[in-house]
Amino acid sequence: MHVAIAGNIGAGKTTLTKLLARHYKWKPHYESVNENPYLDDFYTEMERWSFNLQVYFLNSRFRQILELRESGKNIVQDRTIYEDANIFAPNLHAMGLMTNRDFTNYKSLFELMENLVTPPDLLIYLRADIAKLVSQIHKRGREYESSISIDYLSRLNERYEAWISTYKKGKLLIIDVDNLDFIENPEDLGYIIDRIDAQINGLF
Repeated sequence: MHVAIAGNIGAGKTTLTKLLARHYKWKPHYESVNENPYLDDFYTEMERWSFNLQVYFLNSRFRQILELRESGKNIVQDRTIYEDANIFAPNLHAMGLMTNRDFTNYKSLFELMENLVTPPDLLIYLRADIAKLVSQIHKRGREYESSISIDYLSRLNERYEAWISTYKKGKLLIIDVDNLDFIENPEDLGYIIDRIDAQINGLF
């Protein structure tokens, strides 16, 4: 069983990954944020470091997927390789923060990897409005995220919605988290788990 959680920056992916791993006894796989050597530089100078950052994410997530396949365990994954290629890299290119040459190179690399990647059995998309994202980002207080603009988050949200509307690689569960607090409120977490159970039962 491979469950992946998708969503914009601050949507709650990492927290929900941790909670679901504990509940279902799944092995969690997190986005390599703390080990990423480009994040600080990227948020300071996006145009200079966008390609480096995206290739790092692509490489680390591809490696992670291969490890997941070999492990044979039930896993829950924080963010997918598809988000890098369908949302973050195209957004940087559209904003003029990644050159045509770099974007073409990036797309070619992703297409090669995609042929070797098996999609998750279930994709959970955490839908959140900008106010919720900003609140969550401020709450966790990562210094390198302090310079993220509302315009940047809005552009990402638009791309997430466009991607999700055409997602056909496997089962999809959309959860609107604007009015949920699955950290502090057990009932909210229970609501999410009930919806996941209904999807998982349909996989067998």
